[in-house]
Amino acid sequence: MIVLDTHIWVWWVDDNTRLTQKHRDWIQQYQSQGLGISIISCWEVAKLVEMGRLTLSVTVDEWLKQALAYPGVQLLELTIPIIVESTKLTGFHRDPADQIIVATARICGCPLLTADAKILAYSDVQTLQ
Repeated sequence: MIVLDTHIWVWWVDDNTRLTQKHRDWIQQYQSQGLGISIISCWEVAKLVEMGRLTLSVTVDEWLKQALAYPGVQLLELTIPIIVESTKLTGFHRDPADQIIVATARICGCPLLTADAKILAYSDVQTLQ
């Protein structure tokens, strides 16, 4: 399984051109093994819509329902170990959603697929790009 960062998930579901062929290849390679989506990504999508930074073609509820039904997608719950791990990311930036997503990947022992430069620069999480 791999964990998808929120923007990768959104770009994939919306067939956005910002999703590179390399990202698409990683998703296809891991789809049968599982594409983990942190529950915080659902919150992040809803917040981005609320703040006007993301426009969807359907309501947030409908988008989430459809996006979570994509083949291979597995919703990853927020657990106590993930919460605690998110507070131990020495040198990582302070975005709470990113902290939870990185901690989720670490606790699950899965690589994180992201295009986020701050996450890619953080050496204490395995990333795919």
